[in-house]
Amino acid sequence: MAMVYQKGTVYPMGSREKKWYGKFRVYLRDQEGKEVEKTRKVVLGTKAKLRKFEAEAMLAKIIQHENGRDSAATPMACDDSVTFRWFVEERFLPMRSGRWRPATKKTTEYEIERYLVSALGTKPLRTLNTFDLQVVLNKLAQNYSDSVVRHAYVNLKAILRTARKLKFLIDDPGEDMKMPDTKAVERPTLTQEQLAALLRMITDLHDLCLFSIGIFCGTRTSEVLGLQWKSWQGDHLVPYGTVHEGQFFAGKMKTGASREAIPVPEPIRKIIERWFLECDDPSPEAFMFPTFGRGARTGKDVPRQGKNFLRWRIYPIAEKLGIPKRLITFQVLRRTLGTDLQRYGTLKDAQRILRHADIKTTGNVYMQAIPASVMEALNKRTQAVLEAGGNVVPITTVPNGSKSSRRESASC
Repeated sequence: MAMVYQKGTVYPMGSREKKWYGKFRVYLRDQEGKEVEKTRKVVLGTKAKLRKFEAEAMLAKIIQHENGRDSAATPMACDDSVTFRWFVEERFLPMRSGRWRPATKKTTEYEIERYLVSALGTKPLRTLNTFDLQVVLNKLAQNYSDSVVRHAYVNLKAILRTARKLKFLIDDPGEDMKMPDTKAVERPTLTQEQLAALLRMITDLHDLCLFSIGIFCGTRTSEVLGLQWKSWQGDHLVPYGTVHEGQFFAGKMKTGASREAIPVPEPIRKIIERWFLECDDPSPEAFMFPTFGRGARTGKDVPRQGKNFLRWRIYPIAEKLGIPKRLITFQVLRRTLGTDLQRYGTLKDAQRILRHADIKTTGNVYMQAIPASVMEALNKRTQAVLEAGGNVVPITTVPNGSKSSRRESASC
């Protein structure tokens, strides 16, 4: 609709002190995008200090600003029914969540609700300004880690940028937001002696194989639990999907680089080959580290949940060794590998092993070459850890009759 010309109405009012008041129409959009008309009143100043033509000039500027349009091509602002919460729940999440992996979706939706919607949810979208937004981020920085604050900063900018693109905002108040200073982040790692001690104490071949891949190959939790026997290619592993909360998502990877082959150091290949011979189902589509399903999945082999595996199979060993439980995560194992590799190879080697490079695999991953320097660095680091434990990796298996107890202790 074209901009409606209006001058508004200026009138005096007041018993003790006369003031100039202005009344005019504003044109906004509701949640459905329909134009709505509302009447707004403003105080322009005292009659003693302003003449009527001055008050009318002030009102004209206010009308132009409130309607926010220099031409019909400029979008109208939204009315107060379009709150921050409404836009997040009804527009932003439905548009963006379809591109997220299950783990990303769950985490992002929680963080947006917990840190942003709780603070800004009731505010009309059109009233948000850079000052208020920056104050929200600054308060988060006083109490939360860099990771939490950075995610809130990125999510808030994405929400406001989307609102601007969808014409729910005339201007983007998030453009000038700054990432505040945050608390120092603790990034713990394990020592080689701690890793060697853990390996010495693991006597179950299944557990040893799974944990060794985490220690020496730097796989993410979702990747190692989603490995299938067709992933094993003799000297490397090929991921075909990821696992989230016991559910396998075929073809879903964190990044394009995550699809690259995972190099396996020579000593660990022997453990994988031994597990291949002893596992219940070594068929190509079978999971390398399955557990049994419950409920609708009863009778089926399904992926493990990483927290259950660590809680029931590794935590008891760590407790005996005096290693804090907070260090027993696949993320810490991955970080430890990246830190150690600085002593055994180049930064480029470490990026390739951890698959943090920007190169995205789009061809046939079976034919992907692993540079000699990458395998050399990985072998050196693996040997150093094993030597810290006397160069002995136990591969003693529990009796076959104990396999069911192992599955029960780490089942979904």
